[in-house]
Amino acid sequence: MANNFSINNLTYRYPGNKYLEFSDFSCENGQRMLISGSSGSGKTTLLHLLAGILQPHTGMIMAGETRLDLLSSSGRDLFRGKHIGMIFQKHLFLSGMSIYQNLVVAQKISGKKIPKKLHYLDEILVKLEIDALRNKKPEQLSEGEQQRFSIARALANQPDWVLADEPTSSLDDNNCEKFIAAIDKVGKDIGWIIATHDRRLKQYLAKIYSL
Repeated sequence: MANNFSINNLTYRYPGNKYLEFSDFSCENGQRMLISGSSGSGKTTLLHLLAGILQPHTGMIMAGETRLDLLSSSGRDLFRGKHIGMIFQKHLFLSGMSIYQNLVVAQKISGKKIPKKLHYLDEILVKLEIDALRNKKPEQLSEGEQQRFSIARALANQPDWVLADEPTSSLDDNNCEKFIAAIDKVGKDIGWIIATHDRRLKQYLAKIYSL
């Protein structure tokens, strides 16, 4: 299990020499941390660094006992598949497939074996109150329903951490509250790092990291 996330002296340089520097932090497994900041402040970049999608220019990223910044690109992909779930700004479901099929694909490509006898995906759908929608296509769902399926997909590999990028920016107040209620139901033992400029979430997350 990746017990905690921490960064030290972390920087990232974009082509054209745009340079981002991030102050140190440590977040324990099971905690919920909000990365706040205005558009362009580097929230998504930091989230992608933590996920191993991007490689830092300098600095250290620790996930438990693993230094992500020292892993190869394929090593970071493997680590992410086994330990990290992602919620992106855009839902990025595979068209032509039912939502449940999307979840099965996400579970398979993670490279992590999950015993079928656990019926893990079925339990998640019941907890998120979307089991009746499993055979619908993504385009047949409301924004709030798609968001709950995004949570289910992020949890498909039984991750230690979920990293979420602006998960509530397109949701009204009612669906924003449903998002928090949903992660309360399914993510109590999971660490959540949520990057957002949505001020509504600050009241729900005790740990705030500002850019």
